[in-house]
Amino acid sequence: MGEAGAAREGATRAAREGATRGGTAAAVKIAARSADNLAEGLSLREGIVSVDFHAYLRLLVDKGGSDLHLKAGGPAYIRIDGELSEVHDLPQLGGEDTLRFAREAMSDELWASFMAGNEADLAYSLAGCGRFRVAVFRQRGSVGMVLRRVLPSAQTIEDLNLPPAIRKLAEEHRGLVLVTGPTGSGKTTTTAAMISHINATRRCHIVTIEDPIEILHRDQLAIIDQREIGVDTGGFSSALRSVARQDPDVIFIGEMRDTETVSAALQAAETGHMVVSTLHTTNATETINRIVDLFPPHSQHQVRLSLANSLKGIVCQRLLPQVGGGRVAAIECLVMTTRLHEFVVDPSKTAQIEDAIADGAYYGMQTFDQHLLTLYREVRVTLRDAMNAATSPHDFRIAVRAAGLDA
Repeated sequence: MGEAGAAREGATRAAREGATRGGTAAAVKIAARSADNLAEGLSLREGIVSVDFHAYLRLLVDKGGSDLHLKAGGPAYIRIDGELSEVHDLPQLGGEDTLRFAREAMSDELWASFMAGNEADLAYSLAGCGRFRVAVFRQRGSVGMVLRRVLPSAQTIEDLNLPPAIRKLAEEHRGLVLVTGPTGSGKTTTTAAMISHINATRRCHIVTIEDPIEILHRDQLAIIDQREIGVDTGGFSSALRSVARQDPDVIFIGEMRDTETVSAALQAAETGHMVVSTLHTTNATETINRIVDLFPPHSQHQVRLSLANSLKGIVCQRLLPQVGGGRVAAIECLVMTTRLHEFVVDPSKTAQIEDAIADGAYYGMQTFDQHLLTLYREVRVTLRDAMNAATSPHDFRIAVRAAGLDA
């Protein structure tokens, strides 16, 4: 039997056994189909040296990319400074390659879960290369993967040139701080910087609940316990139900995804803990509305009261190409005040939140468009990129002209 034949037999057996451990007839059927596809692919590639999974990860790091896309039947792609670029340095991937890559990255338990459910999220480490957040999924019957490079350690608030208000929010001892933005906007980097600041300046106990753990923190002044969904706890809800018995001072929730998680976060913030979490929302007003809309109408007034009483601030981010290379974050920052408390409680006034942020420079607040104007004035972004990212391009253009910056 040739190398491909042996690999075919082993992969087929592993796929079927993994699905059997998953325990469902559907999983076994999917595994059988995947194994058959794998056998066919290996037959076609008889005599071809197998592709090295780690070579793609090293290339991602060498090129300074943020994300690696692996798809059967086509080339790999790397996202660099927000733009996808085709990989020409390494061969195109077949279905057997992506399946083998996925199996290599997963534990036996996670592999069985993937074979049963067709999706998996995990963290993967490669010595001398770094850590990666990995999403594995099926598409058109084959396995696809997206790997995001995770920085080896948290950067500081100063390193990231974040607004001073974010440092003040990180120094709060109780209440809720939210960091929001679309996928890939730098939420993980900002929250890690905030946790790192707390770790370096305050004696306290920090508990993080993450899916998966991305940036590793070492104890400094604080004690940090990092819990990973699926490894250290069953889910966000169960972790939050038990966290109160772990004597936390600061709780970081990787993402508030559902009503139960939001309710637990609000309760923790109201009972004297500092809670930091993230949401996939684009601005402060949408963040308030998204949280409230998770609840049924008869509960929304109470949710607004709880949110207004516990919320300390909202940091919203958008990443733009930076002049000279790299990317820079445009940040909207809300800091809770008496006026904003009223706007959160009263749904008829929630639309006025953006105006209150624009008028809140004394408290360290700024809107996206105000920060974009600053970035453009400092020649850190182009006018075109700033206009594309602006909340109101028309109003931003007027502000540019009023500042005497129009080219």
